[in-house]
Amino acid sequence: MNQVVLKGNVGQDPKITTFDDGGKVVQFSLATTERGYKKADGTEIPDKTDWHNLVVKRKGLAGVCEQYVKKGTAVLVVGKLKSREYTGDDGQKRYITEVVVEELELCGGGQKRDAPPPPEPEDDLPWDM
Repeated sequence: MNQVVLKGNVGQDPKITTFDDGGKVVQFSLATTERGYKKADGTEIPDKTDWHNLVVKRKGLAGVCEQYVKKGTAVLVVGKLKSREYTGDDGQKRYITEVVVEELELCGGGQKRDAPPPPEPEDDLPWDM
């Protein structure tokens, strides 16, 4: 099984590539941080931040990223690890591992709103049809 679940903050505004057929690919980095702690002997272990390269290829999800994901946005993503090879500007082959995002949830930052109460039932509906 190849599944990755990450929760963190977006490192920079997403890079959006739009194709002639209207398809889009969104790329951005995500910082995940393991919080530091203090050992029983008093030794302090500092925070540790890892950076992940994310790619969004799904059309609807790419649109959500384009509209709502910005530098600093907290997100939860589910995806798959993929490695690929490319040639750099200097002509050298390079390898990169990316998370291909299948699901994305925006976390915090927005105003929470309660759902409106359900409407009152109307007494004049013809239930006995």
